[in-house]
Amino acid sequence: MKVRFGVGLGTSNVLGEPSVFGELVDGLEELRFDSLWISERATGRTLDPLAALAFAAGRTRRLKFGTSVLVVPGRNPVLLAKELATIDALSGGRLLPAFGLGTPDPREHQAFGVERGQRPSWFEEAVPLMRRLWSEDHVTHEGPHFRVDDLSLWPKPVGRMEVWLGGRGPRELDRAGRLSQGWLGAFQTPADAGRSRVGIEAAAARHGRTVDDDHFGMVLLYARDAVPPAVAERVARVSPDAAVSEVVPVGAAALTDLVAAHVAQGITKFVLVPVERPASWHDELTWLAPLVKSFEGTS
Repeated sequence: MKVRFGVGLGTSNVLGEPSVFGELVDGLEELRFDSLWISERATGRTLDPLAALAFAAGRTRRLKFGTSVLVVPGRNPVLLAKELATIDALSGGRLLPAFGLGTPDPREHQAFGVERGQRPSWFEEAVPLMRRLWSEDHVTHEGPHFRVDDLSLWPKPVGRMEVWLGGRGPRELDRAGRLSQGWLGAFQTPADAGRSRVGIEAAAARHGRTVDDDHFGMVLLYARDAVPPAVAERVARVSPDAAVSEVVPVGAAALTDLVAAHVAQGITKFVLVPVERPASWHDELTWLAPLVKSFEGTS
């Protein structure tokens, strides 16, 4: 298994102004980080994921890029499949899509036009349909939400488009085991992440499939100096039994130790998200670069 690091922007506007995005993209490419990840909040101070990743694709040659996560309910799966396949094809196969149902914020429900109770059925119909559109030449489907007749999608992704899912509850882990090729967790201790991995693998086995050993990841928030109260409060809400330091490390040594603890649980892909807006993305990435180098070759 190979340990890999990307950088994410989260949902709290750590980017700053959109004009700074190019500096971040260039730095990730120059310092040879594995990937860039964009989270989605339609009503928040975040970039649109697909537009931002298309921008990054045109500005780089090596960097991979993903969504952490992209909301599926509320989107037409045919149009979304075409958008994702187009970005993947134009970038030479560098897209890493991770999907979710969306946050339980009523404003987000209004923006996407799908009530919370309808989201699981929309999601579970849309994701397999998109996978068929990417791999088959003629697709016919009729379900509760969507109908297509002998539809052919072009362009196709460069290779097999591997869909990762997020989530932490029993139903979400079961869904990841049934539908995904990988899992991207968040706000979990290493021990919790290890249990989530076991749950996903068990769900996959129940449905006659497997998830690659190397396809378990974590969105990992970190602080350079101190954890802001708002972030500590969020950790307490989401992981009430965990110490903040088990979820959000402070300083380079603590970040390195927490990554190592996750790796010991079989988590090998990391999306690093600063809890506060860096004064300089170049300086922030330079600060992170030794961590990336220290895990090179880890397996």
